[in-house]
Amino acid sequence: MSLDKHPARVFANWALLVVLGLNLRPLLSSISPLLLEIRHDTGMSFQSSAWLTSLPVICMGLVALLGVRLQAGLGERRGVALGLSMILGACLWRLSADQAETLMATALLGGAGVALIQVLVPALIKRQFAQRVALALGVYSASLMAGGGLAALVSPLVAGHFGHWQAGLGIWLAPALVALVLWGLLPFASGARTAGEPAMRPWRNRRAWLLALYFGLVNCGYMSMVAWLPAYYLQMGWSAAQSGSLLAFMTIFQVLAALVMPALAHRSTDRRPLLAVSLGAQALGYSGLVMWPLESPYVWVALIGFGLGACFALSLILTLDHCRKPSEAAQLAGFVQGAGFLVNAVSPWLTGWLRELTGSFVTAWWVLVVAVVAMLLLTRIFSPQSNIRCGGIIQAAA
Repeated sequence: MSLDKHPARVFANWALLVVLGLNLRPLLSSISPLLLEIRHDTGMSFQSSAWLTSLPVICMGLVALLGVRLQAGLGERRGVALGLSMILGACLWRLSADQAETLMATALLGGAGVALIQVLVPALIKRQFAQRVALALGVYSASLMAGGGLAALVSPLVAGHFGHWQAGLGIWLAPALVALVLWGLLPFASGARTAGEPAMRPWRNRRAWLLALYFGLVNCGYMSMVAWLPAYYLQMGWSAAQSGSLLAFMTIFQVLAALVMPALAHRSTDRRPLLAVSLGAQALGYSGLVMWPLESPYVWVALIGFGLGACFALSLILTLDHCRKPSEAAQLAGFVQGAGFLVNAVSPWLTGWLRELTGSFVTAWWVLVVAVVAMLLLTRIFSPQSNIRCGGIIQAAA
């Protein structure tokens, strides 16, 4: 039995995938439940505080677009280690943050670290879990979302215990440190593009741009929810702990969807029915937030969480359907995530701007409904035959 197929090594690979995912969202979701205290102490407006979510997402986009060069220059082992170190450093810095500029700097530092890891994970999955790509993407997506929900739940509790919001933000250096140690002890097998293998140029291909736009818009609601859902209910009189728990509740359904929907996707090559169900759930949830926010908040949040969790995993699977090799997965997924996250970054900023302009989040939720319905109509073009054909075109253009 080879080392890679040894049960202990297989378990270690899965465990490491989960630990990596857990570290990729606390930087974002720990902010919103503590937003009132942060704004009070730093003097930030709604629109300026939106940058604490938008800046990391912009970093995710820009770093992802450089993914192929970073992978070649750093390698997977050093690249992931650097990303975890940057997240750890950002959380450590937040323990002493007391100014808006400092928080912005930590958002940039940690966001770059998150982005670096996200660029490398699809290729790791495509190679390390070659026979279970859909399942591995589901586990990765679920752990990523679980980390976000856990941060929303735990951060206000930690902040309340220690008496200052900095503790609620900085506590997330602990899982980053654990992941960094585990990565050093149990790294995935590294892979590199072989000499003479051409680099893809997805920015020259219409289908690659369409995948990037699709990834960005079907997932942009997550960034708005992470940034503003607790704030929405804080304005209705909920406490920080209650509003944070609402985001954590949403995460439960994200995790369930991220595990169940890719498992269902594994049974068919047609992603469109599952994507349609997922986008429909999002549309219903956002509409409920507008029309009946206090009557059934947990129903709307559950629908949103289910839709977002499924869409993140399924849109990644859809992207990998256009690839044949791990190196192609790294290049196309890097481009799709890069451009897609830049689209995502507009969402929390736009929501904050609309809140400042109208005095309410309602308009922003309607914008999300329109975006989701538009993507629901677009989903029909991603037939299995079209994915294979256009995947070949992307690779031929390399």
